[in-house]
Amino acid sequence: MTHETLSAAAAQLPPEAIDAIERAATSAHRAVHPHEALFSARAAHIKQSAVRDVFDISMRPGLVSLAGGNPYLQSLPLPRLAATAAGILADEGLVALQYGAGQGTEELRAQVCEVMAAEGITDALPQNVVITAGSQSAQDVATKVFCNPGDVVLVENPTYVGALNTFEAYQVEVATVEMDDAGLVPELLEAKIAALQTAGKNIKFLYTIPSFNNPSGITLALERRQQIVDICRNANILVLEDNPYGLLRFDGKPLEPLRAANPADVIYLGSFSKIFAPGLRIGWALVPEHLQRRYYLASEAVSLCPPTLNQMLVSAYLRDYDWKGQIETYRGLYAERCAAMLSALEENMPAGTSWTRPEGGFFVWVTLPEGMDTYPLLQKAIDAGVVFIPGAAFTPSDQPSNKLRLAFSAVPPDAIREGVRRLAPVLRDALGAL
Repeated sequence: MTHETLSAAAAQLPPEAIDAIERAATSAHRAVHPHEALFSARAAHIKQSAVRDVFDISMRPGLVSLAGGNPYLQSLPLPRLAATAAGILADEGLVALQYGAGQGTEELRAQVCEVMAAEGITDALPQNVVITAGSQSAQDVATKVFCNPGDVVLVENPTYVGALNTFEAYQVEVATVEMDDAGLVPELLEAKIAALQTAGKNIKFLYTIPSFNNPSGITLALERRQQIVDICRNANILVLEDNPYGLLRFDGKPLEPLRAANPADVIYLGSFSKIFAPGLRIGWALVPEHLQRRYYLASEAVSLCPPTLNQMLVSAYLRDYDWKGQIETYRGLYAERCAAMLSALEENMPAGTSWTRPEGGFFVWVTLPEGMDTYPLLQKAIDAGVVFIPGAAFTPSDQPSNKLRLAFSAVPPDAIREGVRRLAPVLRDALGAL
């Protein structure tokens, strides 16, 4: 049992149960099972996600969870969707429940191109789209296809914890590049690439979330976007653009993705998890034509084929429902909740703290003074009735982090305000102890 998992369990158990868990963990460590010798070296690098640990805690009644980046599914037309799913099974069940094409259905791949066109990618072809089990699977396939153990992947600092876990599992070295309020800093990216190449490192791609970065909520400025791609192209480094939040810009005017003007240099990852339903686990990769075959074959080797029933339900949603109107609904909901969080932070946070002001997406990134560590504050926050994600989860560094992530997407405004009100004294006490 990891320290993080033990902490999660401890939040919900009496002291005597915690003692029993610790004794069992110690005993298990002493008596290693012979099967332990069968694990690959790669398996040693697979860890429980800190986000998943905290997600388990956040289910406890009475807690205000500002931890999970969940979409607000209550705004979906669930009874009508239920009827649509039933109709698919009744009328096309033999297709929906059968093996399907490894690349995804032709209808959904064509519809994905329409979704991307709403954000500015107008030249996508269905034959270059690979349907995946969410964009998480698409990241995994990209890492498997391009990276050998010891290769380097560049990431923003901070970045998505799921991507970090994928890179670690494939024994990839992760090199961070700092951001400012306008996103990834081109000069720092260029300097990091030069330093790594001088050291003989083999850099394969830049993984970036340019619109409403998870966890920071920061957006890469429009004037920097082409510059970032050009720097990578000049160094023969691919760009892996992860864009689940791009359409959720509050003003309804999404910035053009990096892929829009760079079809040969960017692998674009999209997902229906944030704009429709994460439980369907349907995402996609738009792959440059010269890379498509190997990428598709690697994806097929993992999943054989994406789930046909789920794809058909997504296709019906895109074909028969006002999906653009639903995105407008989401934008309004999330804008209201973000405003509630920013207002509550302004009203309650102690002096010495600061935070980002996102223009879309799900998250606000809070910074405490240098020298503080937000991880030990998690248990105190839980005791106060609120949950957040410590910043250390979003960086490959083992060093303490003075950051924390707050999610506003799934929480009504009144609960957001209450959660921040509960969190503020925890941070104020920690600051007073400096």
